[in-house]
Amino acid sequence: MSNADEQAGPAVAGSLAHRVPDLGALELLLAVARLGSLGGAARELGITQPAASSRIRSMERQLGVALVDRSPRGSRLTDAGALVTDWARRIVEAAEAFDVGAQALRVRRDSRLRVAASMTIAEYLLPGWLLALRAQRPDTAVSLHAGNSTVVAERLLSDEADLGFVEGLSVPAGLDSAVIAHDRLIVVTAPGHAWARRRRSLAAEELASTPLILREKGSGTRQVLDAALGGLARPLIELSSTTAVKAAAVSGAGPAVLSELAVGEELAMRRLVPVPVDGVALARDLRAVWPTGHRPTGPARDLLSLTRG
Repeated sequence: MSNADEQAGPAVAGSLAHRVPDLGALELLLAVARLGSLGGAARELGITQPAASSRIRSMERQLGVALVDRSPRGSRLTDAGALVTDWARRIVEAAEAFDVGAQALRVRRDSRLRVAASMTIAEYLLPGWLLALRAQRPDTAVSLHAGNSTVVAERLLSDEADLGFVEGLSVPAGLDSAVIAHDRLIVVTAPGHAWARRRRSLAAEELASTPLILREKGSGTRQVLDAALGGLARPLIELSSTTAVKAAAVSGAGPAVLSELAVGEELAMRRLVPVPVDGVALARDLRAVWPTGHRPTGPARDLLSLTRG
């Protein structure tokens, strides 16, 4: 053994958590010092006197020194107890500062909600859910980023969103999910298009081979359609929002495939006409998503509950 090792003395084994008394024991010691009574300290902290005595004895064994002299006239700190009490006060004050900071973080978390949603959900479902959330949490500031399912996943995984909503066939990697609704895609076109006058349903092969007005790659709508048809022709027009696709179809630019949530008014007003398709399943699940292992809390949890109402 080197001279330096001899001067340092024997190493203390175990982690700091095993060598330092817990916060409750330190609070008890401070109360004994302030009140001069173990019984009074026990009452202040809401524990029994036997439990308080046991905690002091346990702390003394842990530290290897006597901390409190007990007598019929009360409890008095030993010299070592007075010194330990000074150190304990600093630890408790640091813990109180930690608690205040943690509360501030919770308040900040609960005062904002960052949502990322794919276009159909963002445009046609989220407004109603957010109005209901505002009634529950009027002080929560909500920000919404609308994009395709790929963008939603990216924002969640980079901690730029607290809760997401997607429309694709599968859950993006790294995310957990819950199905919140079901949707169906339908083929639509303007009344003047040849498909609007068809007497027979459209065959899947013809739909797959026809250039369509489509959302961009990465969108849930396009993923579902591509999978259902086993491939798509090169798009007639590629647009980045459901509203833009719908407007292009209404203008007569060509046929499109859209969520039935998005075209109710246009179908009722005959600005768009549905085109039946044989042998193609275009149903899909709408999902809430969040990072794996991090179940939504605070406003995100409340919004998730509202989607299932």
